[in-house]
Amino acid sequence: MDTQSQSDELYPIAVLIDELKHDDVLLRLNAIRRLSTIALALGSDRTRDELIPFLDESVEDEDEVLTALSDELGGFVEYVGGPEYGHVLLSPLENLAAIEEPLVREKAVESLNKICEQLSQEQVEQYFIPLTLRLSKADWFTSKISATGLYSVPYTRATAASQESLRQHFSQLVHDDTPMVRRQAANNLAKFVKAMPATIVIEEMIPLFQRLANDDQDSVRLLTVEVLIAIAEAVPKEQQSSHGVLLTALRSLFEDKSWRVRYMVADRFEKIAKAVDEEVVGRDLVPAFIKLLKDTEAEVRSAIAGQIPGQ
Repeated sequence: MDTQSQSDELYPIAVLIDELKHDDVLLRLNAIRRLSTIALALGSDRTRDELIPFLDESVEDEDEVLTALSDELGGFVEYVGGPEYGHVLLSPLENLAAIEEPLVREKAVESLNKICEQLSQEQVEQYFIPLTLRLSKADWFTSKISATGLYSVPYTRATAASQESLRQHFSQLVHDDTPMVRRQAANNLAKFVKAMPATIVIEEMIPLFQRLANDDQDSVRLLTVEVLIAIAEAVPKEQQSSHGVLLTALRSLFEDKSWRVRYMVADRFEKIAKAVDEEVVGRDLVPAFIKLLKDTEAEVRSAIAGQIPGQ
């Protein structure tokens, strides 16, 4: 009788696992959404030893199935036996972070960061940081794009040596030949800056910001506005005037030849004004504000006019 009831319990699991391999994409998608049910029935040992390796080999699928898988795995730590085993989830997510479809990669990065927050410092050092560096050094740009979003969470938990290594590898992504990689580096640099003390921001992050602010692609330059705000918030106001690079870059962004960059500066004007000292506001921001109100592009004029209530 016991054997019969055990068999009855395992039957739905066998069906679900068959559905994960099914030709019908809807059945596979439904099975992915019920992964937690499969994991609960299997128990944490079998989930780690059987289900996760199976999923690790299942990254050749439709984008919607892989997006769902990337999302599900972010909440899977409890099913593999808790945080002490959380690192076993990194391998399938590392593969998913290299997929061509952006939404799959975004979900994979989100889930990786969620898992990283639950890992011990030892696990971060042994498993997560090496994963980040592998993606950073990969040949294909999709992996590098994902890597840019994986620096700020482990950074605060890393040793001083690992932190230095992370900064060096992020710098390489900022200097990458592919505009899409530089764009994502610019997009994630503000978060990375917020994880660091002011001295390192001044010594190492301002030069990276300057590099991106002078990029030949306006789609990269416009993303540096948020980086500028993050740096200005990190550097004490009384020290800002002594960093001419920062102020030169600020002036360049206000006068950028691309209206998209000027629009971004206009749209974030109040945040910039709050982050810099009063001397910079009077000397640089007030004249820039007046100039933006007279900009040739209506979108820029509209964006800066919307900032007036905050002044």
